[in-house]
Amino acid sequence: MNTARSSPRVLVVDDEADLRELLEITLLKMGLDVDSAENLAQARALLAQHEYALVLTDMRLPDGLGLELVREVSAAFRNTPIAVVTAYGSTDNAVVALKAGAFDYISKPVALDQLRLMVQSALRLNAPASETHSAPAPPSRLRGESAVIQALRAQIARLARSMAPIAITGESGSGKELAAREVHALGSRASKPFIAVNCGAIPEALMEAEFFGYRKGAFTGASDERDGFFQAANGGTLMLDEVADLPLAMQVKLLRAIQERRVRKIGATVEEPVDVRIISATHKNLEKLVDEGHFRQDLFYRLNVIELALPPLRERLDDLGVLTDAILERLGTFDQKVRLGPGVLEALRGYSFPGNVRELENILERALAFANDGVIEVRDLALKGAKLADTPPGYVPPPQDVEGMDAPAWVKSPQAAAAAITATYDGGNTINSTNAMPSPAADVPHVQMPPLPVLDILPSNLPEYLAMVEREIILRALAQTQYNRTQAASLLGISFRQLRYQMQKLNIQEPES
Repeated sequence: MNTARSSPRVLVVDDEADLRELLEITLLKMGLDVDSAENLAQARALLAQHEYALVLTDMRLPDGLGLELVREVSAAFRNTPIAVVTAYGSTDNAVVALKAGAFDYISKPVALDQLRLMVQSALRLNAPASETHSAPAPPSRLRGESAVIQALRAQIARLARSMAPIAITGESGSGKELAAREVHALGSRASKPFIAVNCGAIPEALMEAEFFGYRKGAFTGASDERDGFFQAANGGTLMLDEVADLPLAMQVKLLRAIQERRVRKIGATVEEPVDVRIISATHKNLEKLVDEGHFRQDLFYRLNVIELALPPLRERLDDLGVLTDAILERLGTFDQKVRLGPGVLEALRGYSFPGNVRELENILERALAFANDGVIEVRDLALKGAKLADTPPGYVPPPQDVEGMDAPAWVKSPQAAAAAITATYDGGNTINSTNAMPSPAADVPHVQMPPLPVLDILPSNLPEYLAMVEREIILRALAQTQYNRTQAASLLGISFRQLRYQMQKLNIQEPES
């Protein structure tokens, strides 16, 4: 055979002469150089002599198992992908091979179209190396320099070279979709589509049509033929987010599509091949759901070939500075950059972040609404259950969400609440009783809090009632200051930005002169 490396070289290992010849002819027609071996001994000898772009081996050989070769190639030839040929229906062997380091697998009888797709994916792993030497690598989507995040990025770089299904686990808000996109971007399918699907957001009646597509006239309203998620992701990656929310009936159909790599549109009579890499994600414990009978065990094993666990934010607080910088850069504008005031980062480090990075984004975005001149102070964070340092005397914290509505600051005062309980209500006028609790002003210096009325009838919609009260107070302050918003904000003890935010939210417009 010509030793000039004008074409990538592939090693085929199979003891069946007919199948070996079929694979050789197919690969030669693809413009590849091919070496063949009928047992492990010959394969090992050829591996010692040549460098291969791909090794394709049968699982059962006369002198051993193809699984042995998978482990040897994965350990000694890290840049050489190895794929396995399994007997029809032997998906368990394929899963074992993928866990051992196989790049991909193909089932007998070998479908030549699937074989060509798999070979092309394998060749793309090393082909772009010379083309991307001068181009800098794109920055990672997973920000941070802590040891745990660096280990995660290294693991993702290894997993990107395989076609094995990946199950991403982690708490809500920890960045599971970002990790999936990172796997896709670093792999041979980076130029192909990445389709992310939230399995919990699709109505059960529409799931089959959404995943597999449908033919024109397949059902009432199917006026045109439409591709499903599998066809849209063909050649690329399909991410099944919140996969634990799939109903059992859909799990059966999804299992077949993953195993056979073929799907049938609703209304079609034949299946069509699809080439997708499956990445699933969930914040739930799938093993527990399997034990409870809510998730199919066979689908669990097909999806959970490789598990990628994402750490919660509280376990990588060293990355907090990098993460906040990235979020603030996105929140800022061309005219105004957002920055943190003194002590803010330390206050954030003292918080547990049950909502992880998503909660960090929410905290900073909310704090920016209450900040002055784009500088977020400790008092703007309003961390739930966290101790805020250096709170100035008489400071009224920003309003907190009450069922989606921002309650006025005075509603949050426990002293005001106690005063309201002991107050009496007479003809619409509030009169303090002799047994009333002291005014909040008596306990908190420099803060004047009017007593609250006792309501004979409780509001049927608390958020709307609080919004109505807040609107009335803001309108009174604006009227008292002739709609000078700076003076009105000072009168109410809030920032100008906070007042502007509340006016926009409550649709308070300045009257036309």
